[in-house]
Amino acid sequence: MDRIPVASLKSSSFSAATSREEKLARNLSLGPIKLNEHIKEAQKEKAAALDNAGEAGADAVPEEAAETDLAALSAEIDAFLAAPRDGDALPAVSEVTLDRFASAVEQEIAQSEGTDNKWAPNEAGDKPPLLAAIKRLAALASALTTDNTAPGGATTYTIGVHRVTGVLHRAMTFVEDEFHGMLEDPRVAKVAPQAADTGSATGRSMKRPPSFGQGAELDRCIVPTAFGDASPPFPPETVGRLRAMAEAMFAAGCETECTQVFLVARRNALDASLQSLGYETASIDDVVKMPWEALESEIATWIKAFRHTVEVDLPGQRDLCARVFAAGGQQRCLGRDIFADLAHCAMLHLLNFTEAVVLTKRAAEKLFKVLDMYEAVRDAVPLVDAFLVPPAADDGEGEGAGAGGPGATADEDDGDSGSASTALVDLKHELVSVRTRLSESAAAIFCDLESSIRADAGKQPVPGGAVHPLTRYLMNYLKFACEYKKTLEQVFQEYRRPDDDDDAEHGGGGGGDPFAAQLMEVMELLHGNLEAKSRLYKDPSLSSIFLMNNGRYMLQKIRGSPEINAVVGEAWSRKRSTDLRQYHKNYQRETWSRVLNLLRDDGVITVKGHVQKQVLKDRFKQFNAAMDEIQRTQGSWVVSDEQLQSELRVSIAAVIVPAYRSFLGRFLQHFTAGRQTEKYVKLSGEDLEAIIEELFDGNAVSMPRRRT
Repeated sequence: MDRIPVASLKSSSFSAATSREEKLARNLSLGPIKLNEHIKEAQKEKAAALDNAGEAGADAVPEEAAETDLAALSAEIDAFLAAPRDGDALPAVSEVTLDRFASAVEQEIAQSEGTDNKWAPNEAGDKPPLLAAIKRLAALASALTTDNTAPGGATTYTIGVHRVTGVLHRAMTFVEDEFHGMLEDPRVAKVAPQAADTGSATGRSMKRPPSFGQGAELDRCIVPTAFGDASPPFPPETVGRLRAMAEAMFAAGCETECTQVFLVARRNALDASLQSLGYETASIDDVVKMPWEALESEIATWIKAFRHTVEVDLPGQRDLCARVFAAGGQQRCLGRDIFADLAHCAMLHLLNFTEAVVLTKRAAEKLFKVLDMYEAVRDAVPLVDAFLVPPAADDGEGEGAGAGGPGATADEDDGDSGSASTALVDLKHELVSVRTRLSESAAAIFCDLESSIRADAGKQPVPGGAVHPLTRYLMNYLKFACEYKKTLEQVFQEYRRPDDDDDAEHGGGGGGDPFAAQLMEVMELLHGNLEAKSRLYKDPSLSSIFLMNNGRYMLQKIRGSPEINAVVGEAWSRKRSTDLRQYHKNYQRETWSRVLNLLRDDGVITVKGHVQKQVLKDRFKQFNAAMDEIQRTQGSWVVSDEQLQSELRVSIAAVIVPAYRSFLGRFLQHFTAGRQTEKYVKLSGEDLEAIIEELFDGNAVSMPRRRT
């Protein structure tokens, strides 16, 4: 079966219609009609035509003939249609019978307007009487127009043909309007009658294509009347009525009109659904120029709209197509073609946005939204795969009653569903292509972290040896990235480069995982960058504090996140713990070894059993000056991690305070009580403990004079 045409085409079902009938059809196609307004006009035209043919006196039918029993006339028409032909000639039937039948059908349609049960089965469960009448009218028109010649070559039933085809045109316009009204989503604003009559609409409103091929385009827009409301599902009775109307249009040869009305109504419904979710189409230029804050919000809306379309809207449209177009293999194939067009149109409309996002300038903060989009597209592929499997035909008269009969399956369709499969396969390929581009974008953004680290070569050290902003940013970034661990592993598998295996040979748990290898590369670069920054400090002790602060921060982030810890591995964490202990030792050596040396009697203070008092005084002066310098400088240093701060203070106090107390115990007695003691012995053991407890608070203070 060929793909459903997008442009409106005129049905050729009624090729024998005269110019009067075509004119009438065009007039009726401008909008919904009320058949009551045309009954009298058509009857007057018919009577005049019969009079001109010389048969008005014998065959003229009064207006009351429209009320002739439709069942009796239907039986007569059925007999005419079933009668054997004499060669190529039609069996005999009177013009009066044709006229009365057409009038009866016309009256039946007029009486059905405004009623809710016109398309409902009768009490016996048979097809709706109106449907049966219209299908019989279509069969009659086909029989009359297929071979309308007498044995001698003269044209027969001229007036009957005009009458039957005219009523059929009006009937199809009526059915088409009913079909569209029932299919239309309640969120789509109706076009004002004035706009419909002039072929234009204000704002962005639009309507369905005009009836019977008036050359209308299908690229209409819609105006949603409510936002945030899900389109209600079609109940079984509504589906049954839609199916009855579709069957009537198919019987009349109006497949093109039926298809166009269905496509426009359901495309409008899909657009209304997108707008109800807050999604508005933006051009590529608009997206590329959009500030990140605005684009971030747009991406979040797009993801919500995309998932809703794939998971809710399209399955609903597929189900509706299968249930409405269920009468036979040809209709089922057409239903699949319609759904394929709907899905293809809706998805490409959404996927254009991803193309625009990929074209924007890469930035680290965009990674997570790009990954969210990647996940949405990735998750849509198996759903599109499911669309490729034709739905089984239902075997009842309920929601999805199909015409394939009990137990019918898709394999028994007598149509060709290749065009639908082609459209959906193309859609799947487009999804895979978009997924690849999003994957490349995400991987490139993550790999750009290397360049960012290398470019961060600032020459100004962080005050107080605090955690560097780069460390905070990167570790929080990597921690958040590892929450997308499985997705990033997929991304890097698709993005894998030839040297990834070599890059993976780090001390962590990278192994053969290209994402883990890339993350370890970032971690190693950060570590090297911090070591380089530590050399900006002139004080080696402060350099060690800086490395301790940053190393401890990195380790805490790793151990606090199971995801990143699993990627980095325990070996890497142990190595960094070893580094931290070494930084601690370096700090102790650079700062406190010199202080401890002042508290040692290395043979200079006591010589041959005698205390050298001047040397002792100098030692106390030097110790007091050292502690004042340490308090003044290291009090302004920053150790924000409370545990590390406590560990440093405890380790310092454990070494210095006992040594000082011992030194005081040995030599305090050699000073004369009073002013001499106050001059040289300024700190008690408790004073020294208090000074140590004030280190690394970020507050520079000078040591007050204290008395023992």
